[in-house]
Amino acid sequence: MIENIRDKVHDELFEISNHALTRSTQRYILLDEIVEAILAGEIIEDYPDDRYGPSCLIAGYTKKQRPLHIQCSYPSRPLLKIITVYEPTLDKWEANLKVRKR
Repeated sequence: MIENIRDKVHDELFEISNHALTRSTQRYILLDEIVEAILAGEIIEDYPDDRYGPSCLIAGYTKKQRPLHIQCSYPSRPLLKIITVYEPTLDKWEANLKVRKR
C-alpha cells in the first residue's frame, strides 16, 4: 500500500483536509516536508475501520531529518487525503518514533 500512496503523492494526486492544513500551519510544517516524509516513509499503523474511511499512519523523515507522522486515506480514492500531520514526541512514542508508548 505504501507504494500506491507514494505514487499518488509523486503524481500530485492528493488533497489536504482543513484539519491537516490548520495543524501544519500551527506546527510550522511545510507541504514540501509532508511530501518528503511520505516519499521516504513507512506505514506504522493501519486504521481500516476509521469512521471517515480507511486510513493509515505514515512515519517518515524530511530531507533535513525532521520526523513527521502523516495520517492519510487509503490510496483507493481518486485523490489521497492527508488527514493530519504532526511531529511525534518521545512522551507518546518510543525512541524509534514508530511504536506508541503504552
